[in-house]
Amino acid sequence: MNTPAITGTGVFTPSEVITNAELVAAFNAYVDLFNAENADEIAAGTVAAKEYSSEDFIFKASGIQQRYVIDKTGVLDPKVMHPLLRQRSDDEPSLMAEMGVKAAQNALAQAGKSAKDVDLVICAASNMERAYPAVAIEIQQQLGISGFAFDMNVACSSATFGIQAAADMVRSGSIGGALVINPEICSAHLEWRDRDCHFIFGDVATATLIETAQAATGPYFEIKSTRCATEFSNNIRNNNGYLRRSRPAGMVDRRDMQFMQNGRKVFKEVLPMVSDHIAAHMADGGVQAADLKRLWLHQANKTMNDFIGKKVLGRTPEPSEQPNILQDYANTSSAGSIIAFSKYSGDLEDGDRGLICSFGAGYSVGSVLVERHA
Repeated sequence: MNTPAITGTGVFTPSEVITNAELVAAFNAYVDLFNAENADEIAAGTVAAKEYSSEDFIFKASGIQQRYVIDKTGVLDPKVMHPLLRQRSDDEPSLMAEMGVKAAQNALAQAGKSAKDVDLVICAASNMERAYPAVAIEIQQQLGISGFAFDMNVACSSATFGIQAAADMVRSGSIGGALVINPEICSAHLEWRDRDCHFIFGDVATATLIETAQAATGPYFEIKSTRCATEFSNNIRNNNGYLRRSRPAGMVDRRDMQFMQNGRKVFKEVLPMVSDHIAAHMADGGVQAADLKRLWLHQANKTMNDFIGKKVLGRTPEPSEQPNILQDYANTSSAGSIIAFSKYSGDLEDGDRGLICSFGAGYSVGSVLVERHA
């Protein structure tokens, strides 16, 4: 049996940024428009008036200060309130593939590897740009990789589930190397007109290269074990499924066709599920809380991460033990824990252990125990 290892990671970050101040200004302008257009119904009590958002509200609710997006123009237009993504022709690269390729190239460069070292591409993300052909196969073609590729969707846990699938295949010897790529265009399935969630998401793409430990040409993280679990819940959902580019005239404006969540139930039900999952994974791996040098958690909400970190370690984690990127990137679904890992793992020493964990809709939770080899 081979020993699977993470030999490289890469992040592609869009160039456009929306600060909380910009977002609040746009949202509140939309509120003014809505309330003016529906003044009679609001007065009659048949339509509820929209409430303003604020920077304090956003930061206290999430810990987010800004987010990167593919397009900010449409999001910040009070009459549009969604990204304006150009419909590409069939002979052009898809947007997800374009982002994924850039992240993958960064991961390959960090590992000192090339396309010939990869046998499998998994595109694991919360929403796919199309049903078929698989975006993963398009990325495979653009990178010049032989072998095979497929798409995977486990919402916010897609990256860790993809890592487990790739690690298992590397361990068995059916492949030598795999790229798990997470292109997340979360801005396209967020309802920017909903005060309760308009601040949550951002866009990004990440990539993780998984090979045998023997193939590593530099420092790497041995994948000691992985664990995945799912339990059905409808409390986080998106009934539409694919990226929205525009809202055509005459389109029925169904709220449930974009991201929705019952936040209170999610907090109540997901937090113990994740904490128990990590505790059981560590126990089965013979890992004590004192053995963990770092937690790279899903970046959805700072309060959730603080709770989980305290339960896992038995105390409040130091910032260096549980790094957050949420304040800069916002929630980037499956990519969040990989951004944190990519940016805050290079300083660990030989033999240091850590845990990558993502969780979300499904419910789903995936965890990866790793050990640094310098």
